[in-house]
Amino acid sequence: MKILAIDSSAGAASVAVTEDKKILSECYINKGLTHSQTLIPMVDFALKNAGMKTQDIDVFAVTNGPGSFTGVRIGVAAIKGLAMGADKPCFGVSTLEAMANSLRLWDDFTICCVMDARCSQFYTATFYCESGNLTRFTPDRAISSQELIEELKEIDGKIVITGDGAELLYNSVKDIIPEAVLAPENLKWQRAYGAAVSAAENKENFVPGEKLEVSYLRLPQAERELKKKKENLK
Repeated sequence: MKILAIDSSAGAASVAVTEDKKILSECYINKGLTHSQTLIPMVDFALKNAGMKTQDIDVFAVTNGPGSFTGVRIGVAAIKGLAMGADKPCFGVSTLEAMANSLRLWDDFTICCVMDARCSQFYTATFYCESGNLTRFTPDRAISSQELIEELKEIDGKIVITGDGAELLYNSVKDIIPEAVLAPENLKWQRAYGAAVSAAENKENFVPGEKLEVSYLRLPQAERELKKKKENLK
C-alpha cells in the first residue's frame, strides 16, 4: 500500500511517501517557515523523488492534532484536498501517536510524547514499547506540567521523552527521575513517517476526505479568551 503522509503540527514540517512502511521519499524542514507556503512544494518534491503522482497513492495520511492550531488546519486541509482530488481515502492520526511510532525500538521502555501547549501545559500521551510493539497507556491530553511530572514519578523503568516539548520537560525531571532520558535528536521531532506507519496499520479507519476532522484537545486561544470574558460578565 502506497501512502503519502504530512505532518505540520508544530514548527517543523515533513512529507513522507511510503510503501508497506518502507520510506520511498521524505522531505523535512525545521526552519520555522510558513507551512502554507512550503507544504505543497514539499509534497511535489516527495512524489517526484518517489517516481509517483497523486493518482498512484492509495491513502493520504496526516497528523490531525494536537498541535499548532494553524499548522494542524493547514495539514488537514492539504490532505483533504489531495485525497478528494485523487478520489482516494485519507487517514487522520494523533500527532502524539505518530511521534511514538518513531521510537519503536526493541528495548522495553515507556515513551512520553510531549508537545509544548504553552500556558504551563503539555499536550501529552504515554505509550509502552515492548519488542517493537506499542501499547497506549493514556489518551491524548492537555495537562499541566506538574500533573505530568507526578504521573511520571509513578512509572517504573526507563522513560524516553520525545517531542518538541521534550527538553522543557526533561529539564524539569532529570534530577528527580533518574530513569528519564531524551530521545535521540534524529528521532525526537514530529515526522510524517509516523503518520504513515499508523495508516498502514489501521486500514479500517480510512475515511473520505470530507469526513477528515481535526483534534485540537482544547479551544484556540482566541476562543478561550472570549469564553473567559463571557463567564466574567455573568
